[in-house]
This record gives sequence, C-alpha cells and structure tokens, in this order.
Amino acid sequence: MNHPPSETLSRRRFLKDGLWTVSLAAAGAAAAALASRSRAKEWVWQIDPYKCIGCGRCATHCVLSESAVKCVHAFEMCGYCDLCTGYFHPDPKALQTGAEHQLCPTGAIRRRFIEEPYFEFTIDESRCIGCGKCVVGCAAFGNGSLFLQIRHDRCQNCNECAIGRVCPSGAIVRVPASAPYLLKVRNP
Repeated sequence: MNHPPSETLSRRRFLKDGLWTVSLAAAGAAAAALASRSRAKEWVWQIDPYKCIGCGRCATHCVLSESAVKCVHAFEMCGYCDLCTGYFHPDPKALQTGAEHQLCPTGAIRRRFIEEPYFEFTIDESRCIGCGKCVVGCAAFGNGSLFLQIRHDRCQNCNECAIGRVCPSGAIVRVPASAPYLLKVRNP
C-alpha cells in the first residue's frame, strides 16, 4: 500500500518524536534514581549508645546472616577492672572470675592481664554477634564503656533498617555519612 509522501513523513516524525520523548523520560527516571541513591549515601544507620538497652534484637533482626552490629569499647571510660560485669555474669552475690563464668555467648570479649588487679578487655569483632549482653552487664554494674555500633563496612544501609523497625528504644537512627559513628563518652 503506497501512501502519499506527506503522510509517510508525518508517521516518521511521529515515531521519531515518540522515541525522543520515551528516551527523555527514561533518562529522567535514571537521573532521579541516581540522585535518590546519592542522597541515600549521604545518610547511614547507627545506634545511639545512650538510647540502646541491649535488647538482643540487633543479633536476630539484621538482614545479614552475621549482624552488622558489633560491640565496641570506649577505653577512655574503662576502669580496667578485675571483675568486669560486661565480661562476667553480673551477680553481685557471687561474682566469679573463672572463664566458665563469661557473659558473652561467643567468647568475643578477650581479657588480658595488665598488672595486679587490672585487666584489659578487648572485643574480637569477628566473634561478636551484636547480642548486647555485655552492654547490659556493663551498664548495670560497670561504667557503661561497652556499647553497640553498626559497622558500615558490613551494613547494607537498607532503605528501612530491619533492626530499626523492631528496636524498642528507638536507638537506631540516621546520621550523616560524614560522621557515621555515635560514640559514648565519659560526660555526655
């Protein structure tokens, strides 16, 4: 079927203009997606150590099989105690210092003798599951130098943090990526 040249030109123009419009719309959508991703990278999830209650949900609700949450130690606050209640079960009636009385279920907290009666406690993050048992013990009878943090080299920075949705104290907050860690200090 032969069409007059003006009608063929019109169809070509229509198709060309239509493809141009679709291409512009796709480019706009891609630019919007990149801008959204860029804005998301400006903010990261973190645990406010002053709101965290050590409920244990960081260990069980992270989307990763090994939680991105790890215990950290504010050494400047630590008393280097012999009887650290973040390391041992905090039972003031019968606090025992034997290794079998460790509070951490994975043995992630290491105890190293410094000099009588002082010990240094460090965290082996590869063994830490983010359960918060040590945080609760340290806060109950110690100085609160142990606290939980989201490690950004592990965190996927989900749009809506799975841990944040179930956190009973609202401790999971968005912070600027330029200052990604909320640290615990002696006098806040």
